[in-house]
Amino acid sequence: MAENTEGDLNSNLLHAPYHTGDPQLDTAIGQWLRWDKNPKTKEQIENLLRNGMNKELRDRLCCRMTFGTAGLRSAMGAGFCYINDLTVIQSTQGMYKYLERCFSDFKQRGFVVGYDTRGQVTSSCSSQRLAKLTAAVLLAKDVPVYLFSRYVPTPFVPYAVQKLKAVAGVMITASHNRKEDNGYKVYWETGAQITSPHDKEILKCIEECVEPWNGSWNDNLVDTSPLKRDPLQDICRRYMEDLKKICFYRELNLKTTLKFVHTSFHGVGHDYVQLAFKVFGFKPPIPVPEQKDPDPDFSTVKCPNPEEGESVLELSLRLAEKENARIVLATDPDADRLAAAELQENGSWKVFTGNELAALFGWWMFDCWKKNKSRNADVKNVYMLATTVSSKILKAIALKEGFHFEETLPGFKWIGSRIIDLLENGKEVLFAFEESIGFLCGTSVLDKDGVSAAVVVAEMASYLETMNITLKQQLVKVYEKYGYHISKTSYFLCYEPSTIKSIFERLRNFDSPKEYPKFCGTFAILHVRDITTGYDSSQPNKKSVLPVSKNSQMITFTFQNGCVATLRTSGTEPKIKYYAEMCASPDQSDTALLEEELKKLIDALIENFLQPSKNGLIWRSV
Repeated sequence: MAENTEGDLNSNLLHAPYHTGDPQLDTAIGQWLRWDKNPKTKEQIENLLRNGMNKELRDRLCCRMTFGTAGLRSAMGAGFCYINDLTVIQSTQGMYKYLERCFSDFKQRGFVVGYDTRGQVTSSCSSQRLAKLTAAVLLAKDVPVYLFSRYVPTPFVPYAVQKLKAVAGVMITASHNRKEDNGYKVYWETGAQITSPHDKEILKCIEECVEPWNGSWNDNLVDTSPLKRDPLQDICRRYMEDLKKICFYRELNLKTTLKFVHTSFHGVGHDYVQLAFKVFGFKPPIPVPEQKDPDPDFSTVKCPNPEEGESVLELSLRLAEKENARIVLATDPDADRLAAAELQENGSWKVFTGNELAALFGWWMFDCWKKNKSRNADVKNVYMLATTVSSKILKAIALKEGFHFEETLPGFKWIGSRIIDLLENGKEVLFAFEESIGFLCGTSVLDKDGVSAAVVVAEMASYLETMNITLKQQLVKVYEKYGYHISKTSYFLCYEPSTIKSIFERLRNFDSPKEYPKFCGTFAILHVRDITTGYDSSQPNKKSVLPVSKNSQMITFTFQNGCVATLRTSGTEPKIKYYAEMCASPDQSDTALLEEELKKLIDALIENFLQPSKNGLIWRSV
């Protein structure tokens, strides 16, 4: 009898108006329990309510996710600030409202939806389910939806948006983030990620229609609606066909004795990298069996980010040694980024940084262009791009070879939208990259692409092999010709937004108000550029050429010794990142000296500008 009474009490508690003493919270609880039809996330909120966990409820229900560098990204779980069925429905309703306003032919052209292999049992939330709900919202409004019938690499979504002439697309992925996270990455009709002001406008539209519409929860539409199409076969075939544009030595690839190991980091990459190797004429790369198939727990790695280097590449390096393979290629879980490692003469492994791989790609893509260009091709029409926190090596190559180099703000969305401008003006873009192992060879896709990058590295390695040159030896040749570019990138974790703000405000008012530092320790500063405020001391009008980005912190220091260092906040994680690069001229070849100078400068940067012990910053664990 007592048990029933308690049950009744609970039931009454959950259906009565809520009196937590906070009207905003009471409203949010009421909305969540009325709108959420996912039993697991609904139960998470009910349990918090039952246990009087008001602070936790407030954290989960009284703020929304904002559109960041890549649409939405957050942990999976119950609450308006997390990724779950309800927030994905709300986001898609906002997308619908905005796209309907922007495109009169929205219902003719349709929308693309793809997903990776992430999932979380406790909130019955998976990328596939979130993709189905995204499709359902649009199908219920009579919008044709191209929903991939299985997981795909992220680059397939922007590629499909372009090829199918859809108005936009969404990829459900959190890329290389920890397993708890998921995301909602938005692409515009151009096939590039959305930039401002679309992000702000979409967010406004989301806030205007937060209550689920009739039909928004009806994921049966994915199986029954005649408006749903599966673009998988068509897009895969066309993508692989387009890959041939950046394949220059197929005959050599067919004969190479080099062996490759590929790990897909428990994500989507395996099948697609195998297909790409076939297109290029290679034997299939050897997969890492424990990491070949999707696993949302990423059970063999501490974090699913191949950028973390040797520690996370352990299984692939050991397999390569066993199989006598000299090159290891690692695509991150959604296969838009690529890491590469090469076995050295002394038995150790060289894991290339993003900047080092970019030096090789830049050399390779230009070399292939020169050898294959038509008679009337003009080098002045050729472009390469990089984000401003990435290595300046392409700039050095461009200066010497006569093509153009441009930099953009951090984030591939800026690269994508700049490539569109260049292509519209008849320019040829050979290569673009960001230092966090994001590469784009050619322009078939307007986002970073780990699948094409993997097979281009394989071709480059097999070409060099015919001359008995390793990738590392070629990298040295590139540096000897264009100048050593030695860089180091790392980060500190900081969970206090106010601390981050005060670190950057101190740099803007260093010795006196509105004065940036003139020295960092003993190192003299030549120029300062502050993207957050739009200031650049190197420009005659003191205004930054790159667009102002008020929502994130980013300051770049150019030193008298040729070093460039940037401090910035991450768009997707609680990090303060630093990027430092020593850009030497070709006549400075004492690498030990250059490395020592860079190390001293980074130490000074950390001690004088970031002050980790004073600010309670957590060092990156290696």
